[in-house]
Amino acid sequence: MNTIYFMGECMVELRAMSAATLHQSFAGDVYNSAVYLKRCFPKVSTSVITALGQDNLSKKMRERFESEQLDTQYVFSHESKVPGMYYIETDEHGERSFIYWRSDSAAKKTVEFLNAECVDQLCQGDMFFFSGISLAIVDKTSRDQFWKVLEQLKSAGVKIVFDPNYRARLWDSAEDTKAQYHLAFNLADVTLPGVEDLTTLYDVHSVEAVIEYLKPYQIDEIVVKNGPESVITQHNNTLQSHTIIPVTTVVDTTSAGDAFNGVYLGARLSGKSIAAAVQLGAKAAGAVIQQPGAIAPKDVFQHAMVEAGI
Repeated sequence: MNTIYFMGECMVELRAMSAATLHQSFAGDVYNSAVYLKRCFPKVSTSVITALGQDNLSKKMRERFESEQLDTQYVFSHESKVPGMYYIETDEHGERSFIYWRSDSAAKKTVEFLNAECVDQLCQGDMFFFSGISLAIVDKTSRDQFWKVLEQLKSAGVKIVFDPNYRARLWDSAEDTKAQYHLAFNLADVTLPGVEDLTTLYDVHSVEAVIEYLKPYQIDEIVVKNGPESVITQHNNTLQSHTIIPVTTVVDTTSAGDAFNGVYLGARLSGKSIAAAVQLGAKAAGAVIQQPGAIAPKDVFQHAMVEAGI
């Protein structure tokens, strides 16, 4: 069985249902990706690496992970911290805005739990996925340890997968971000950048410019997402353009890229070609943005993916 680890933060999601009612759920970029991967490729062993608290919401979050068939062996419990939380609003075009409460998030302490025994176990896996958000929330005092862990995994043959997923508010400065992203790109075997993510940081404004910027890093598999327009991939120096058919109804764009990432990686781990993986990832993203919230109802999502041929 193929194994993938998703390291990052899952948060408590609050979404307005009416002027007086909020809907509470759980979401976060790497968690969302893990959920959609597992729903489409149940034979892939899918683990979440994060830290929660010992409060009731943390207990419910762990139960939600398990209900999605995610391995929780590496979901650690911090004695005093709690999960982060965010409130989301969407406009008439499905575009979203967020308010966050995450300064005391337990997930910031995740690296502290990765002892030698844990790292040895992780070295038995096939893929390790982290994002720019995963990286941004790691305590500065733990960054050196994080990079040492990734170097150990890479040396053991685990494929390192990085999605830049840039959120400026999580970083002290653009220079700090660039320094950390440089380390990430250096170690990455697979990267899944969006053009928008890199425009602000590197002044690149097209798929071609993103590919050119990443060339010195010699990343084996590059998947550049350009919103609903197209996906460009480069693998073994072969460049491919993949046409995406956009959906006509957009309710909420939250986690579109996360769904793409998860299903794309699941497809690749299951032996599918890059072209097939891109199309399945795009179908997943299209299904998700037609539903409110980061995690689409399981039955609705499964129906859409069955129609896509998965």
